[in-house]
Amino acid sequence: MNKVLAFLTCMLPLVYCVSAQAQEIPTAGQPPIVQDQSKLPHVVIVSMGGTIASRAKDRMNLTHYGDGPPVDPKDWLHDLPELQNVARVTTEDMRSKGGDKFGDIARVAHRLNELAKDPTIDGFVVTHGTNTMAEVAFYMNLVVNTDKPIVFVGSQRPWSGISGDGPLNMYDAVRVAADPDAKGLGVLHCMNQNINAARDVTKTSAYRVETFKGLDVGSLGFADPDKVKFYRAPVRKHTTESEFAGTDLKELPPVELFYSYTDAPGYVIDAAVQHGAKGLVIDGYGAGVPSPSQAKAMTRAQAKGVIIVITTRTRGGRVQEVPARAKAHDVNGDNLPPEKARLLLQLALTKTHDWTKIQQYFNTY
Repeated sequence: MNKVLAFLTCMLPLVYCVSAQAQEIPTAGQPPIVQDQSKLPHVVIVSMGGTIASRAKDRMNLTHYGDGPPVDPKDWLHDLPELQNVARVTTEDMRSKGGDKFGDIARVAHRLNELAKDPTIDGFVVTHGTNTMAEVAFYMNLVVNTDKPIVFVGSQRPWSGISGDGPLNMYDAVRVAADPDAKGLGVLHCMNQNINAARDVTKTSAYRVETFKGLDVGSLGFADPDKVKFYRAPVRKHTTESEFAGTDLKELPPVELFYSYTDAPGYVIDAAVQHGAKGLVIDGYGAGVPSPSQAKAMTRAQAKGVIIVITTRTRGGRVQEVPARAKAHDVNGDNLPPEKARLLLQLALTKTHDWTKIQQYFNTY
């Protein structure tokens, strides 16, 4: 018995030490807030909704959310008081109530062009659903006439989700929009600490948080914990240098997309032309090759004045300039994915139907 008591006596300090150590783990606290907000950059968060603006009733519901109350833009300011140390943040609620449609994109583009004229605003953050975010950001990159930072952000998990990526993505996006080095770089995209150009970024995974990448060219920089760091700048024209800057369109010419695969039929192309398509984007296999049936339908479409752009379904590498394409008057889509090529072709068709001039647009933007 004495030996047991002696052993327990020896163990008590260790038990106490372990217990005390566990209790010393600090609870999360808020950092001191900058008192003089007037000296901070003014950043406007424009909400176009998306997963980052969604909640679920269950924290483990990461994919079928929407049954919880939506996130009002002011909720982000309440839930992330740390933003007050980065910028003076105000919000604009421009969420759509009818799903993805061009009218919503045009409405926000118009508003961004208006807000960009306000000398008291230094930058913008635009939230959007990740499914079509990259193409919408590219459209803004072409039509918004400002050198102020515009940073698109979203999340792969709802605001209510366990280990949600939304809060840090939002915090980093505001940091980038407030950073003077982001000025003049065009529309940017910031998620998972990566900063990409709107032209180059692509969603590569349905659910993973590391989904957005610049496949061919990589990131422009990173929102590291200590500072925002840029390593390169885009070389393609954008925003203030774009011929479409300040464009206020309510609709765009109809352009349809077609995916190439073994025995892909041409009759669907004929049907699109019959229904009024003014342009086609053919997402070819390999380096941009249509199926034989598609190729014949493309010739029939061009005879009716339809402009055709070729992209590649590989999502890496550019569609090269070869004599056969020039002879056929096919426009090389460079390394744009088809959804972005479609938007650029639609904008180009508001200016011209000359395929050589449209090729210049694809070489420029």
